[in-house]
Amino acid sequence: MSMDANKNALYTKFLHEELLPAMGCTEPIAIAFGAAYARKVLGKPAERYEVECSGNIIKNVMAVTVPQTNGLKGIEAAVLAGAIGGDADRQLEVLTAVTDADIEEIKKALAAKVVTVKPLDSEHTLHIIVHMWAGADSVSVEIIDTHNNVGNVYKNGQQLHERAEVPTGDNLEERRQLNVADILQYADTVNLADVQDVLERQIAYNTAISQEGLTGKWGAAVGKTLLENCGNSVRIRAKAAAAAGSDARMNGCALPVVINSGSGNQGMTVSLPVVEYAKELGVSHEKLLRSLCVANLVAVHQKTDIGRLSAFCGAVSAATGAVAGIAYMEGASYDVIAQTIVNSIANVGGMVCDGAKSSCAAKIASSLESAFLGYELAKEGRGFVNGEGIVKADVEATIASVGRMASAGMRGTDREILDIMVGC
Repeated sequence: MSMDANKNALYTKFLHEELLPAMGCTEPIAIAFGAAYARKVLGKPAERYEVECSGNIIKNVMAVTVPQTNGLKGIEAAVLAGAIGGDADRQLEVLTAVTDADIEEIKKALAAKVVTVKPLDSEHTLHIIVHMWAGADSVSVEIIDTHNNVGNVYKNGQQLHERAEVPTGDNLEERRQLNVADILQYADTVNLADVQDVLERQIAYNTAISQEGLTGKWGAAVGKTLLENCGNSVRIRAKAAAAAGSDARMNGCALPVVINSGSGNQGMTVSLPVVEYAKELGVSHEKLLRSLCVANLVAVHQKTDIGRLSAFCGAVSAATGAVAGIAYMEGASYDVIAQTIVNSIANVGGMVCDGAKSSCAAKIASSLESAFLGYELAKEGRGFVNGEGIVKADVEATIASVGRMASAGMRGTDREILDIMVGC
């Protein structure tokens, strides 16, 4: 049976909104994008910079390498990379064209301490305001709610752009129409020509950075360690593929990834295990693409109420989506897929996000292991039931309870994590 045409179009829109290319960890990239945008508005090199960042942005930029900078880390490096060598027109691939000469200029500016960083007390978890000055001219650019969403823009006190009430891709009322039953029906019936381009790009980009993580020397080499010490089963390869992509990405690899829910780590986690299982099972390419529809949309569904940034580790949602996609690929029923989701998030639904860094790769592997266990239980008709902790009567109510816990319940946790990280 075909899906309602309006909902079909909506789900297709979600995939196009979410599966965007990005270079490097998306939080420093968002800062770099804001800085590049501000530099473009300023129209000349800045002499002084100030950047205000919400706590989650500070948390996710502290320990991660800014790509294309020869290993530079931190908010100041991200601001200067965007302002000096960035191309705002490239959005989340803003640093693609940074040159060696730009890097030398960035290092000189870092040594001169021309950037001031301030915490931003905001109800928005993703909130950045970049200020620049050059002579008598000043610019202020706001990035808010999504990593490439430009809010208020001012030049010399005159407003040039006004913040939209609802940023593109973040309409919660639309997103709340997602549900697991409809996601499976959508995957069964969608005209693949409508989504093939974004899915093929996800496969190509994320596979390439995974291979770099497995063959190069990046971070703690979690993916490589899994293959060297835990065997070569498809389950191990699936975990290693996703972890290796994170190994490379968190430690400065300049290869782009296709993100999910604003995160490259989540984009790799949700897709690479599905690709690995498709190779193992020998399924058709069409089946792989339809399985990726399930994986991506189940992840987006979970993140709708959690939010793009939270104290809740997004690898959990992405891994759950990936294994839901694998279950769909293997022909599992709605009941099994729904129970898989419940089992997975009931297990590691308390994993915290303490910023972007090398250990994200290990969290990806752990989250995938939990999701695979959840699937094994579900196939045997076993699992966690209503009243057991945050588990509710069905998959939709359970996803909602996790969203509530992660968005409202973990705000205090988020603040404490940030305080610990900055030494308060």
